[in-house]
Amino acid sequence: MSTTRAFVQSLPRLRVKPSRLSRSIAQHVQSRSYSKLSVSIPKRFATKSAPSSRIPSLSRPLSTSSALSHGHVDPPKPGEELYVTFIDKEGASHKIAVNKGDNLLDIAQAHDLEMEGACGGSCACSTCHVIVTKQDYYDKMPEPDDDENDMLDLAFGLTETSRLGCQVVMTPELDGLVVKLPSMTRNLQSSDFK
Repeated sequence: MSTTRAFVQSLPRLRVKPSRLSRSIAQHVQSRSYSKLSVSIPKRFATKSAPSSRIPSLSRPLSTSSALSHGHVDPPKPGEELYVTFIDKEGASHKIAVNKGDNLLDIAQAHDLEMEGACGGSCACSTCHVIVTKQDYYDKMPEPDDDENDMLDLAFGLTETSRLGCQVVMTPELDGLVVKLPSMTRNLQSSDFK
């Protein structure tokens, strides 16, 4: 006997008034065979003496929320754009107009560049490692803090001008910044569990 049929047949024993949904299920079960449809009642509700007030309602409305995604970067307003160029692993350049305050990780993910950001930008991994190509731009950036330096120690292909993309925030001084993505990244979080 299928779980759905068992559910529908157990309603009278449980002293439950069938809701619209359960009536609809019962009608479909009687008219068709549903092998993939399953509805289960938790054991605590599946006793003969269970009061009907403890049985969950099957007619609750379904609620949804909008999905959030990585790379939530808004396009800049005309005249306020700053430019950053990413050089990917194959050597192709991607010049992107960005807003003041955007970080390199969000920018790269919003434009489908290959930058993982395994920790979600919380400075807890080195998968958003970038190499600043010109020393003068590197010098315009705030010094990396201890957390960033600790994560950079784990980065593949570390250089003197390496930074974590999640920690580089675009400012007018960094307009025209060029960063190179390393040939590979080291994600200790996922490799620990293989």
